[in-house]
Amino acid sequence: MDRDQLKKKLTPLQYEVTQNSATEPPFHNDYWDNHEEGLYVDVVSGKPLFSSREKYDSGCGWPSFTKPLEAEIIEEKVDRSHGMIRVEVRSKDSDSHLGHVFEDGPTATGGLRYCINSAALRFIPKSDLEREGYGRFLSLFEGAE
Repeated sequence: MDRDQLKKKLTPLQYEVTQNSATEPPFHNDYWDNHEEGLYVDVVSGKPLFSSREKYDSGCGWPSFTKPLEAEIIEEKVDRSHGMIRVEVRSKDSDSHLGHVFEDGPTATGGLRYCINSAALRFIPKSDLEREGYGRFLSLFEGAE
């Protein structure tokens, strides 16, 4: 999808975050405090990225996950912007900026914190997975309370 098409498909914030590596404000975004079960997909491509089963409250004000659905669906790149050295997380499918990964996550699940911009994601509730074409992921939520 070219940039003109993306500008029509995405909100201005979604475009700035995914295409220009912007960051949305903490605690003032759609999913930082979402506790509903479901999938978080790439807002550009629709590719499933994260499950609510791996989401946790890190206190940072952005959605945080312990791991992606599959390691192969993201790319990690060194980010030297803003006078820091961080690891940027990008969607491999769409090459969209998602956020960053840090090594201060829960140790019991590997110690990683994928700090992701809500604007880079679209949330699909568990109850809508089948209707939205993501029914194959319903098994992720079997046995969940």
